[in-house]
Amino acid sequence: MKSLKLLVVMSFVVVALVCLATLPNRVAGSQTITDALTTDMIRDTDDLHNGFGAKGAPIDECAGEPVPLRSFEDNKFIFNENESVEDGLGPTYNAPGCGNCHDNSDIGGISQIRELRAGNFAGGVFTEPPGSQNRSLIQLRSIAAPIQETLNVIAAQNVRAFRTTLNVIGDGFIEAIDSNDLNANRLSQPAGFVGTLIQVPVVEAGGAVRAGRFGWKNQHASLHSFSGDAYLNEMGITNPFDGTNGLTENDSLGRSVAAFDDVEDPEDEGEDVEAFAQFMRQTRAPRRGTITAAAARGEILFAQISCSICHTPSFTTVPPGTAINQGAFIVPAALGNKRIRPFSDFLLHDIGTGDGIVQNGGAATRNMVRTPPLWGLRTHPEFMHDGLSLTFNEAIQRHAGVGGTFARNNFNALSAAQRADVIAFLNSL
Repeated sequence: MKSLKLLVVMSFVVVALVCLATLPNRVAGSQTITDALTTDMIRDTDDLHNGFGAKGAPIDECAGEPVPLRSFEDNKFIFNENESVEDGLGPTYNAPGCGNCHDNSDIGGISQIRELRAGNFAGGVFTEPPGSQNRSLIQLRSIAAPIQETLNVIAAQNVRAFRTTLNVIGDGFIEAIDSNDLNANRLSQPAGFVGTLIQVPVVEAGGAVRAGRFGWKNQHASLHSFSGDAYLNEMGITNPFDGTNGLTENDSLGRSVAAFDDVEDPEDEGEDVEAFAQFMRQTRAPRRGTITAAAARGEILFAQISCSICHTPSFTTVPPGTAINQGAFIVPAALGNKRIRPFSDFLLHDIGTGDGIVQNGGAATRNMVRTPPLWGLRTHPEFMHDGLSLTFNEAIQRHAGVGGTFARNNFNALSAAQRADVIAFLNSL
């Protein structure tokens, strides 16, 4: 009876949260809040651009080279193109281009590619692999065999973890959520479900901090900082926004790579980084799939069993003209005053699946991961931060911790038909 009473109480809390998240249009100043434009995430359709900046025409390199920031199509092409050794690729890296890791089912989506992180945890302290300059990240590729980051170094680490790549379509709307709204939502969460909000540096704002919201550890708060970091650490391209001001090349776990790198640093002056960030800001939000009667029933159950506390259904972005990222970006009309339905609180939680890696949040966040947005979920080939869950049921059963266990047990207590309805809802996202 105690658990039943708790479920009833929690259901009332969740319903209240859902109601708050789905209020009718309201007016902020003189501007009405509207739903964000959405995309089916089907490659080569015309519905990915959200109206921020000129759309432009698809790039034909035979007719002319792409120009950063000129149009959405220019930025999309730059986001998707592969770098070469002559461009500064590597010498150690994970992929030659953003589109290699973000391409399912359209450019900017998720993929099956995973990155590897490692380190040691002892005496309450996490340390990175010896010689590592890129925090815990291990580059799995190199432009020459002698500088491959060797597995014997990784084998000595007692913490090793895979991370799946994430969808970045619609991330401009996430960037435009007020940090105060993230915190207000956190404060409304019941005991056992309260997430952790961390402040992280915004590189383009001189290191001033903002609430993190991107990456499995919320290690970034802006798409510009995220892009600069990824350009160096995933592709090996030094740039002014990579955290080292474009002056420190990827090495090989402390070993010099000078003999294999003759491109002057910074290898990108910042234009490509700006194009990556602008492309993500110019994309629409992922659209729901077909909402069947079963999916509609499942959405109600999803809230009743407490899943929507962490997978918050809806947020509204700041008004157009608002300065975010500590003043480094002004939110355009295409992104401002937009209601989005990402099904995430963008906070860190320990649900028993943490990877043990410490990044910006300190040792307390070692086993926490960000609540992944569920929009676009039907395009994902695998689930959870490590991609080791291959069905929705497997992912649900891995939820532990106080809140995770409560929601998981509530799901398991449903009838078979009700559980099928919840799965139908997840398949509609």
